[in-house]
Amino acid sequence: MANERAADLKAKLAQAHAVIAHLVEQASYDGAEAQRALAYFENDRFDPSFLPWPRHEDEGLRPEELNAANDD
Repeated sequence: MANERAADLKAKLAQAHAVIAHLVEQASYDGAEAQRALAYFENDRFDPSFLPWPRHEDEGLRPEELNAANDD
């Protein structure tokens, strides 16, 4: 039962990765934070400090790292 649950969770992670990759592609948002999210959901390791997402710790983000689609 535990092995089946683990397999289900790994499959769910793979689905999440595929959805995120599709959304990134459709939004033309391929910045550092998008890549960080994809990298995180590629594996089954849990990182309690993954959130908040996106992080804006770096001042002076480059234009390709910003999501200009949400600008007014």
